[in-house]
Amino acid sequence: MNRLILLISFFITISSCGHGQTERNNPLIPGAHQTDSYLPLIKGKKIALVVNQTSMVGSTHLVDTLISLNINVKKVFAPEHGFRGDADAGEMVKSGTDVRTNLPIVSLYGNNKKPSSSQLADIDIVIFDIQDVGARFYTYISTMHYMMEACAENSKSIIILDRPNPNGMFVDGPILKPAFESFVGIHPIPVLHGLTVGELATMINGEGWLKGGAQCDIKVIPVKNYSHKNHYSLPIKPSPNLPNDLSIKMYPSLCLFEGTVISVGRGTYQPFQQIGHPDFKEMAHAFTPQSLEGMAKNPKYEGQKCYGIDFQKTEFNGGFSLAYLIEFHEKYNGNDFFTNYFDKLAGTDKLRKQIKSGFTENDIRKSWASELKAYMIIRKKYLLYEDFQ
Repeated sequence: MNRLILLISFFITISSCGHGQTERNNPLIPGAHQTDSYLPLIKGKKIALVVNQTSMVGSTHLVDTLISLNINVKKVFAPEHGFRGDADAGEMVKSGTDVRTNLPIVSLYGNNKKPSSSQLADIDIVIFDIQDVGARFYTYISTMHYMMEACAENSKSIIILDRPNPNGMFVDGPILKPAFESFVGIHPIPVLHGLTVGELATMINGEGWLKGGAQCDIKVIPVKNYSHKNHYSLPIKPSPNLPNDLSIKMYPSLCLFEGTVISVGRGTYQPFQQIGHPDFKEMAHAFTPQSLEGMAKNPKYEGQKCYGIDFQKTEFNGGFSLAYLIEFHEKYNGNDFFTNYFDKLAGTDKLRKQIKSGFTENDIRKSWASELKAYMIIRKKYLLYEDFQ
């Protein structure tokens, strides 16, 4: 058996050489690929997995990998978009049974965001392996938070199989205020937090952010050969509406438009790569949202032509920009530009008020500069990898 594990680990490592690598001679090896590091921790234990379609070990899903190694996998907890990653944003993810493995699937989206004691009763260790994109409002990190909290309350351990952050070379945006906590923002961190999920998990523990300051027993399997300085191209789309590198790069800046009257291109095959509104007819770029199964069943402005910007034809080096938000707010010139959802995404009501008052982007950035500096000091304590500075 030990020889089999070593052989599988060897072939997994070899297959990972093309996995989002940043340097030819030093391929990135995500935590999930390092079976020799975590199999000894879970052998003979009852295991639950928090996984989705990104949880791959080479060309095989982590669930299938562990089952093939005779690991006692008891159930799968599914985040937003589901276990197979085919549910729309905000769509109810149903519990049930995985047809490929007959494993129970327990939804962690909707009314059951935090596992109950009964759902963890037959589990010794939870494994979390989901690709994040480094933005505070991307809900996989909220799922991780609630799982950590449930594990702490029920004396269960959790193993984080770390993966690179494709936006990990940036830290920017307003810090979330406690009054605006929600599933799209739980932690007092900026929009771009500059951490992997493993680093964030240790920060959550270290800063006492779980309910009552509880501490979760966590073990992080770090990514080999990763640096926050390097670009990382995701081999699998992390969710239905982030299909490529451009959408992932634009997402931190464009997601705030989800709390406005502007379309971010949901209902097209270029979501988060274009923005527009039916009234902006003087703008050259146009798109018409349609219902797309597995991407956007009821998109904003379905069947209506929207006019705006195509980011496939613009220069954007990544990070967090307010330029487009300020521009489109001025162009729209209406009091209903913002919806109630905007402040949740921003993590504060200050940004909305600043934009409505005509603040420049430079002035807005100055207003959060001191908090961002304080966050960077905290962040430094939890870094597992070379920083971008």
